[in-house]
Amino acid sequence: MRILVTGGAGFIGSHVVDAFLGVGHEVVVLDNLSTGREENLNPKATFHKKDLRDRDLATLLRDERIEAIDHHAAQILVSKSMKDPAFDVEVNAVGTVNLLEAARLSGVRRFLFASSGGAQYGEMEGKPFREDTLQRPMSIYGASKVAGELYLGVFARQFGITSVILRYANVYGPRQDPSGEGGVVAVFTDGMLRGSGFRVNGDGEYLRDYVYVKDVARANLLALSYPSSDAFNIGTGVGVTVNGLYDQLARATGYKPPPQRGPARLGDIRKSVLDASKAARELRWSPEVDLERGLAETVSYYRKGNVK
Repeated sequence: MRILVTGGAGFIGSHVVDAFLGVGHEVVVLDNLSTGREENLNPKATFHKKDLRDRDLATLLRDERIEAIDHHAAQILVSKSMKDPAFDVEVNAVGTVNLLEAARLSGVRRFLFASSGGAQYGEMEGKPFREDTLQRPMSIYGASKVAGELYLGVFARQFGITSVILRYANVYGPRQDPSGEGGVVAVFTDGMLRGSGFRVNGDGEYLRDYVYVKDVARANLLALSYPSSDAFNIGTGVGVTVNGLYDQLARATGYKPPPQRGPARLGDIRKSVLDASKAARELRWSPEVDLERGLAETVSYYRKGNVK
């Protein structure tokens, strides 16, 4: 199959590209490199430096004979979404609609969408979130992902585009950018190895579900052949506090100083853990890499100087 991966030079998207290529698919990458890195690009993929909001995407899809789309390009920073809501909506909601319309015009009828289980459900009360949990996002970013899912539903019902939504927990692993508001695993690992300044936001008792990036890429592989439109949580079902994560990474890196504390961030939720039993049942997917092993592989990656 010939697949377009948007955001294919980014952290998660590049691993998805590798997974598709690894089983014999042909891959075309669309990325504007605003946050993606050229060094993440698999040389076996065809690359187009292009923005998700460009109006001629249908021409690209036709010219490249695209049969399926895996959509990872996005504005992913919660804090940025709260400071500049219009930009977040323009990229995540309007950009997704632009891509869906290009798919409709070019005859692409299979669409995978990287959504956010960590941001769209809101605050967890009691058991981990299931796919039928009422969505109550606490950030503009979370709301824009919910909007994207709603648009996918319309295009599925009206135009026959099969849309499989993957709602990710907190994804971590090699290639994650620790700069700015990168994922907490990348920020902590890089800071500990460099001995440079970094902070734990708030009291550090934020509970999160951390899922390894290669497990996430495998979920995309399985979702590619799923026969109907649906949504799946992709997580471990295990919650770890930020303080607990700090302690595990400190042991893995040999870092001794206690954490420095900073203010809590607007839009952050206290508890978020995903129930992925539906993915296990329907996609035959479950996480294979536990947190200890995943953190060890991540630390090894950064020790080799793979972050600039």
